[in-house]
Formats: sequence, C-alpha cells, structure tokens
Amino acid sequence: MRKRRQYYKPYGGRRSGPIWLLSLLAVVLIFVLGFVVLLGIVLFGSRDQLSGQPQVMVILGCKVETWGPSILLQDRLDKALDYLEDHPDLTIVVAGGQGDDEHVSEAQCMYDYLTGHGVDGGQILLEDQSHNTWENLRYTRALLEEQGVEATDFVVVSNGFHLARVRMLWERAWDGETTLSTLAAPSSHLPSRLSMYIREPFALVKSFFFDR
Repeated sequence: MRKRRQYYKPYGGRRSGPIWLLSLLAVVLIFVLGFVVLLGIVLFGSRDQLSGQPQVMVILGCKVETWGPSILLQDRLDKALDYLEDHPDLTIVVAGGQGDDEHVSEAQCMYDYLTGHGVDGGQILLEDQSHNTWENLRYTRALLEEQGVEATDFVVVSNGFHLARVRMLWERAWDGETTLSTLAAPSSHLPSRLSMYIREPFALVKSFFFDR
C-alpha cells in the first residue's frame, strides 16, 4: 500500500474569532469601561461639599406619595432640617412641580413638611412648575430674580447619587457666577438607592448633551 504523501503546512498562528464577535466584545468592553468611569464620577459627587457662606438653600423635589413625601424626598428634607438648625436664617427654595400621579406639587409637599417641623413659611419660596433637574435649577434662578433675592452663595440639597449632575447643570444655569455647596442626603430605601446609582450614569450623559 502506498503511503499518503505528507505536505508541509506552515503555522498560520492562532485563529481569531469572527470579526462580528470581536467587534461586539469591543463595544461591550467600551460600554462597561464608560459606565464604570461615570459611576465613579457619580460616587465622587455623592458627599457633602460645603464652601463659602450659603445665603439660599435649594431643596430639589422627588416623588410625592399619597401619604406625603416619598422616602427619598423625606431623606432630603430631613437633611435640610439638620442644616437649618445651625443656619436658621436662610432663604429656602423648594423646587418641583406636580406629576400626573401626584396629588400635590413636590414643592407644596416640601413646604408642608418643613413648616410642620417648625420652619417659618415666610422664608420658603415655592418653585412648582419644573419637571426635571434642569428645570428645577433654571426656574429656581428665575424665581429668585422675580422675588428680588440677590445671592452669590447657595447650598443645594438632594440625595447623594444626584449631586454630580446637579453641579454640572448648576454651572450652566448660573453661568459660573455663584459659589455652590451641596448636602448629600442619604438614600434610606435600598432598592431605590441601587436603581438610582445604576440609572444616574446614563442620566449624566443625557443631561450633558441635551439639558442646555
């Protein structure tokens, strides 16, 4: 029997996968890295940052339930009340309109909660037309100008996950003309805290490109 002739085949290197699979993996890797970077920005911003001597406190709205402020909103209000114990003379703006599933505006709900805990209603201004963070800040500026309130130092109160985006949008709304401090309220409701820290990096990108 004749032996089958063996032909030499040079080594062509390790075969790579299909181009589409490599491209998909590259896209996934870029997405994951981008998310991690953005989450880092969100986490870095989720802390108290105080500077200057705030003259105006702005409390940003959140969901209102049938019984009153949601847990996240109550966290913001309690954080504000703690600060007001040592700074009782601030002008306060409560910012948030009324959603389709809310029986009162977020601003009114916050006003009721604060006055129910001893804050003088005369020092609270209600911004009750906004429906997102960008409108919160723009309409707050318009309200203060309308009321003749002149201030250069502000403190904004919101949950920690929210504050990196707040700082970015504040610079746009106020043209860098003010000193901004932030108070990071805790997020007592664990499911909400987890979902918000996942959501917020995407909201940061959205606001960077579209909230102008």
